[in-house]
Amino acid sequence: MLHLLIACLFLSNVHVMAGLIQIRQSTKVNSQVRFLAVGDWGRKGCFNQSAIARRMGEVGAKLGVDFVVSTGDNFYKDGLTGVNDPAFTESFTKIYTARSLQRPWYAILGNHDYHGNTEAQLNPLLRKRDRRWNCHRSYVVRSGIVHIFFIDTNPFVNKYFAKAKIFNWKGVLPRDRYISSLLRDLRTNLKVSNATWKIVVGHHPIRSVGKRGDTQELVQQLLPILQANKVPIYINGHDHCLEHINNTGSPIEFLTSGGGSRAWGNITHRERYRNNLRFYYDGQGFISVQLTRSQANVTFYDVFGKNLHSFKLKK
Repeated sequence: MLHLLIACLFLSNVHVMAGLIQIRQSTKVNSQVRFLAVGDWGRKGCFNQSAIARRMGEVGAKLGVDFVVSTGDNFYKDGLTGVNDPAFTESFTKIYTARSLQRPWYAILGNHDYHGNTEAQLNPLLRKRDRRWNCHRSYVVRSGIVHIFFIDTNPFVNKYFAKAKIFNWKGVLPRDRYISSLLRDLRTNLKVSNATWKIVVGHHPIRSVGKRGDTQELVQQLLPILQANKVPIYINGHDHCLEHINNTGSPIEFLTSGGGSRAWGNITHRERYRNNLRFYYDGQGFISVQLTRSQANVTFYDVFGKNLHSFKLKK
């Protein structure tokens, strides 16, 4: 709550509704919304992070993006140590320098971020170091025709609690109460949203043929809520790849954008979704999303800015 009060000093467009922080993001007069999504990136420019950043800048300028979404694992290998950690500047401010990327960044925490001082990334004082930075455990960004629901998926993963000494669960325990409240708040916010497009972002995949595969805890607990509220797009990171899966028993496009730096895991399980895999690239890259009232255009790019895969989704 203290963080939220401090945030309100920096952001006049922040409020709370049904348990989730709400941020209003301005849009252009033509009602279109354009953004980039990248994940698993914070390596001080190494593993092609800087190259990806340059390509993001080029695509961002071409599209005129409104903001950037980070799908988590923002700072390797163990998150930030505090609000003054130089890794914030070395992995973020000094890397994403293109003019087109000087837009708000909306981030969630990944499992590696939970290895460090999680509250440092959530602290709005980081905005004094770089005004672009926005990070909360779970929240909603309202940008014209789209509402994006950012969900903290880390506490759902059972195996992380067998490694309690590695993870910093301050602010999460007791776990059952945290998850129950989060699911209740998400369900309520999705239900009352009147946005043309509802997109959910989490660090962990619900469906994936990558190294880590499906997150069964999300399949059981999160997926039914998305289905009940007719969410058309779920975006995640965690698997260090680019991926598009659909038609898995629900009308949801599952998009993985976890190629912001280190990739090439060379482990896939394509047999899981042999008939549902539309695209898979085991390398670095990012995605763009362009939304109008009637259509979503999604494009996957590699480290050279090449269009690897794109699709259109009609409303």
